This record gives sequence, C-alpha cells and structure tokens, in this order.
Amino acid sequence: MAWLEPPSAPLLTESNQLQQDPNSYANTHQVRVTHVQLDLTVDFSSKTLKGHVVLTAVAQVDGVTEIVLDSNHLEIDSVSVDGAAAPFVLATAHPVYGRALHITLVSPLSASSSAAVTVAYSTTAACLAAQWLDPAQTVGKQFPYLFTQCQPIYARTLLPVMDTPYVKLTYDAVVRVPRHLRALMSAVPVVEVEEGGLKVCKFKQAIAIPSYLIAIAVGNIEGKRVGPRTTVWSEPEVVEAAAWEFADTEKFIKIGEELLTPYVWGVYDILVLPSSFPYGGMENPCLTFVTPSLLAGDRSLVDVVAHEAAHSWMGNLVTSSNWENFWLNEGFTVCIERKIMGAMHGQHARHFSAIIGEKALKESVEHFEKTGHPEYSCLCPRLANVDPDDVFSSVPYEKGFHLLFYLEELLGGSSVFDHVETFSHRSVTTQEFKDNLYSFFKRQHGDEKVKLLDTVDWDSWFNKPGMPPVKNTFDRTLATACDALAARWLSNVSADESTLRTLFHASDLADFTSPQKVVFLELLLDSASPLPVPVLDVMEQIYGFKALKNCEERSRWCEVSLKAERESVFPDVVEFVTTMGRMKYVRPLYRGLARCKAGKALAQETFTKHRAFYHPICAAIVEKDIMGL
Repeated sequence: MAWLEPPSAPLLTESNQLQQDPNSYANTHQVRVTHVQLDLTVDFSSKTLKGHVVLTAVAQVDGVTEIVLDSNHLEIDSVSVDGAAAPFVLATAHPVYGRALHITLVSPLSASSSAAVTVAYSTTAACLAAQWLDPAQTVGKQFPYLFTQCQPIYARTLLPVMDTPYVKLTYDAVVRVPRHLRALMSAVPVVEVEEGGLKVCKFKQAIAIPSYLIAIAVGNIEGKRVGPRTTVWSEPEVVEAAAWEFADTEKFIKIGEELLTPYVWGVYDILVLPSSFPYGGMENPCLTFVTPSLLAGDRSLVDVVAHEAAHSWMGNLVTSSNWENFWLNEGFTVCIERKIMGAMHGQHARHFSAIIGEKALKESVEHFEKTGHPEYSCLCPRLANVDPDDVFSSVPYEKGFHLLFYLEELLGGSSVFDHVETFSHRSVTTQEFKDNLYSFFKRQHGDEKVKLLDTVDWDSWFNKPGMPPVKNTFDRTLATACDALAARWLSNVSADESTLRTLFHASDLADFTSPQKVVFLELLLDSASPLPVPVLDVMEQIYGFKALKNCEERSRWCEVSLKAERESVFPDVVEFVTTMGRMKYVRPLYRGLARCKAGKALAQETFTKHRAFYHPICAAIVEKDIMGL
C-alpha cells in the first residue's frame, strides 16, 4: 500500500541521491555501521528474542552528532556509546517503516573515527521478520521452530540497524537456544557449547553483507554432507530426501565460479524449512533457505538452487543500493541462473526457462494494471512512502533478465560484462551500472560499441511501465511439443468425452520434462476462454492430474481449473494453500479461488482460518490480494 502521509522521521534529501534510500531512516550520508555483534536468547515461550547488539559506527564526515537507526516493533531497554549511557529518542511510528531510533553522540565524531553503540532490546510479537512455529506446524510434531526472513525491510524488526542495502556490514553472533535444538545463521558456525541448561551457538560472517541477509533458524535440525562445501539441513524426518534432492549443488557453484569469480563465502549450506516458508529460496550467505516444495523426488525443481547459488555473486557480493534498484540483484541472478542451466542442460534449456519467465512477467504486468498500479511494473519503480513488498513481483527478475539478454544480443558479448569484478563488496545504483557498461565497452571495443549502447532506449527500459520495450526472441525447440499439444486440446473443446479419449492419451506427456508440462498448462491458462469443465474432467483422468505431486505442475493445473470455475478442484486448492506457504503458489491460487462465483467466500474463510500458518509477510500480502476482491 502507498501511504499518503509522509514518514514521521525525515528521509534523506535530494542532495544525497547516491546514499538515499526512501525506505530507510538511517543517516548513511553521515555515518555507517560496518560491524554488528549480536547476543540473543531465543525464548519460545514468549516468542521473543532478547539481548543486545553492539554496532560499530564509522563517521563519513566531520562533526557527526547523532546516529539514526531503523527499528520496528522493538522494545528498546537502553543505549550506550563507548560504554557510557547515551540519550536516545524513538520517533513516532510509521505504519510500514517503523520508528527511527535517534542516538545522540555526546562527543561528535570526526571523519573515519568510530563509536561502539550498544542497544539492549527485545523483539515483540509484531516482529515481521520472524515466524514462530508450534510443534504441530513442523514435520516432526515434537519441537517448536523459528526462522527469519528479513528481505526487504524486516531486519529492523529483528534488531536496530541501518536497514538499507546501501550499508554492508560484517557480523558476529551468540545465540542461546534450548539445548535440544540447533541454531543456524547466515554465517559460518564457530562453536556450539552448553551453558546453564542452554545451547550456546556462535557464528561469524567475515564478509560484509546488507542487513536483509542476516538470518536465524532454530529447531530440531540435522544435517547431511553432500559436497565439499555443502551440508543439507532439515528436520530429521526429511533430511535423507533433502540430501538426495540437492546432491548436485556443487555443480552449480563450480559453474558459477567458471562464469564469474571464485566463491568467497567458504561454505554453501542449504536449509530446507517447514512448509510455511514464503519463498522458493532465500540467498542468505553460507546458508540458503529453501522451501520443501522443491522436494519433488526427482530433482526436477532443484534449479531454484541454481538461482540462489548465483546470488552468491549477484545480490550478496554485488548489491543493489536500495529497493528501487532491486533488478540489479534479481535480473543479474536470473541471467546467471540460466547460464548455469545452459551449461548443465544445453542452451535449449536456457531459452526454455526464459520462455517460462516471460509468461510470469506478463502475468505480473497484467496484475499491476488490474490493481491500479501500472507504475509498479517499471524496472526502477519509485518507492517513496511505498511498502517494497507491495511491488514484489517477477518484474525485477524477468524484465531485468530481458534487458541483459537484449544487451548481450545487441553487443555480442557476455551479459555479465565486468559487473562482478568492478562492484564486488559494494552496493550500486542503476546509473552506476549503466556508466560502467559504457566505460567497459569503450575500453574494450572503442566507439563502435558505444554507438550501439546509444541506440538503447534506456528511459523506457528503466522508467516506463509494462512489458519490455524490445521483444526478445528465444529458441522454442523445447516449446514446440507444448505448443502442439495445447493447440490440439484448444481445437477440440467441443468434442465429447468419447472423442477426446480417442484423440488424447497418457503417452502424450511421456517424453515431457516437468518444465514442458508447466508450459503446456500455461498455454491452456493463457487461452482467451477457459476450457469447458467437462473437457478438463477428461484431461485430468487421461493425464492423472489429480495425483500430481510436483508443486509447479500441481499449481498450474489448479489455476487452469479455477479459470474455468471448476468447483471439483476447490478442495485440492484449499488443501494446497493450507499446507504450502510459498507465495508463488498461494497468491495466484487464492486470487483465482476468490474470483470464482462459488469460491470467494471459501477463499476468505480459508485464509482467515489458516492465517497463523503463513509467514507474516505472506499473510499481509495475501490479505491485500483477496479481501478487497
């Protein structure tokens, strides 16, 4: 939602364009946090984390008299600077951005000098970063579970911090948990000991990261080594299946190194979270979080890990300066993900993935048009007084990829250029990306390539809503069979059951990969009119769609059925959205159900009844999606 009232604490001015983050209160033009020391106790009974954080703040200019941190729904107990109590003020709360924490420096800082700021605090029940699961919500049903999701602006609900991608920091952490549980973080584990009936877990992240990549998970977690840099973690009940599914992870990392630069993070572990995790994956350094929806049993969905592994360079090492430049994280990552897929499965697979992504992009653009916010489909949307989560979609991923693919085709060179080499360990803007692109091609190829760059309609790419201004062409080798089968069904929608059973057979899909099945279903979904319900009934029986286990295929089949208002699928949709909290599936299925005449009340009742199952981020977004329909 866009808030009409301005934030209660001032944001940075136009004179600080490079530092400006419209979604943060931090005074990064004056001072920056470079290191964080966390000391937290996890209390499952109160569902809070309590302790303190020590932030190393380094002045960027002379005469710094205050440090402004982001906070949201935190109980601040005390603040000290270099060991002495310090005055502090919490500004009036903004409904999205929270409260600016103003800390007065009794002795002003000169440029390059630093101060150690200690804040004693605890989280509250309104902490949007954390989801606390009761034992019944886990696979094992015996122990509680906690995990956090700080992207985009929820680190401030976990700790007081400069919650902007512009600031990158290292961190150490001490986390105290019940002794029968294990803590993991987006860092390298250092030691694990028992003290006073608690398990004390220590971590170190020596590479500077933005605050949104700070992550914690606590639960009954076991691990199994699957490669020289990778342990797969999960609840004990699924660890063997998870380890088997992700056994090839090292291949993704090695190809990433061949395409880019050496992997710098030391370990690349994977944590399979409970089913309420709202995303396919989250690229937390050293510990990628993934959804259990990837456990298809045939490794057909593990390319999500290729995406998250690519983030080790794009997003984690080179980071967008703020959420208006988010495409620099995701567009580049999708580009590298598809190059990894091309290296493993051939260029046809790379292009086929782009075809699937283009469909997702079109759906996002249409959704924003229908909801009255076409501006959210800009590659660089303006986010002043806007919740970044309201703009979350496939646009930065797929429109960003389309720009890079277009540049690659135009310039005849790698779409990565020297992006990583130039910007590693930095946060960058779209303008810096463009300037570096010109500089690189001027240096490498002279004026010829610069003239080609001058033909690019940069303003339309960056600032205009809708689909990309240039239509890219992708190899459709793997799409041909999908096109043909979909066309056959669409040309026989008036046929009776007997005729359909003569024309179509289970063997139609025998040689289809999972992505091909998805594209076939998306072609049906994209047809001008929904398929008649009797035709869908026959299709379900012939192809066995009632028993689909692959979440990508199952969700698309449900969408096709909902478009036709096929009420027999309603129970499966409800079962799906109440057992799998990944927003990629939950949002379109709830919206599809709510648009059915007989489904609107069911969608709203189902969401209300099961709201506690969803991560707070997911719950807030789905509520906006369906309650106003």
